[in-house]
Amino acid sequence: MINYKFNEDRLIKELQKYVDRTYDQHYATDKYQATDVIIDSGHGTGFCLGNVIKYAKRYGRKGTPDEARKDLMKILHYALIQLDIHDQENQSTVTSPKEDPRYLGLIPTPVCGVPADETFSKGYASIDGYVSIDAATPEEWNEAARKERSNG
Repeated sequence: MINYKFNEDRLIKELQKYVDRTYDQHYATDKYQATDVIIDSGHGTGFCLGNVIKYAKRYGRKGTPDEARKDLMKILHYALIQLDIHDQENQSTVTSPKEDPRYLGLIPTPVCGVPADETFSKGYASIDGYVSIDAATPEEWNEAARKERSNG
């Protein structure tokens, strides 16, 4: 048996109990949690990492030591959710976003109006020449709509 120097075994069990309780709370009583919808819309990583940052910045600045400890649990929980998102995105055997339901929020780069060679220079995440629908500016949407009308 491992003699954990930092009580990791006990803390992992406590974290699991904390996560289990979140499934009993009001926002988990519907068929889909808000987090499911956020992840399915392609914003999971930003949501999870944003919450990690939020609770890390808040740690120790709000309330009691018990509330600060709860913020640490929230950080760990959002990190676990992000770890699952990471694993799902990086263990896929799908070769094209068109075949993967997780990428339904992605559109072909030309429709978005961002040529493939500019995708990384603008800082957009790209997967096989696709960028997130959220990467398009209103001007790019208007241009894509104009092109669509002229081709139709």
